[in-house]
Amino acid sequence: MGIFGKRKSREEKAAEIANQVAGGKGFYGRATRAFLGAEDFGRLQQSVGAYQSGVDVRQLLAMGAPTVSAVVVSIGDTGKSVNFDPVVDLVVQPAGGTDQVTLQTIVSKVRIPRTGDQVLLLSDPARPGGYLYAGTAS
Repeated sequence: MGIFGKRKSREEKAAEIANQVAGGKGFYGRATRAFLGAEDFGRLQQSVGAYQSGVDVRQLLAMGAPTVSAVVVSIGDTGKSVNFDPVVDLVVQPAGGTDQVTLQTIVSKVRIPRTGDQVLLLSDPARPGGYLYAGTAS
């Protein structure tokens, strides 16, 4: 702890700025919105949202949240990437259910799931009944 209280880490500061940019708030957000067009600003917001969902998954897994097994029904490329990892449209069927769930999520470019693969899902605390992608089952 510093003289003036707890200092934020670089990662915390970067996450704060990224959230300002995505929300169009603060100096960084207003400047970004002014320089980008509406379409590009929307893409930026989607990318930051995908990144944030990955952070949420890591936190939930670290807290020991239970996972649900699912089978990949289909996967499609969105043409977007975050830190060189692709953002994909993923359609999965949770184990024991008949309903299919559609997710737009970041997947590792080293371990891209394929149709028929087993993946893990987490219940999304922000959206009751929704899921977050937690990686491949193996």
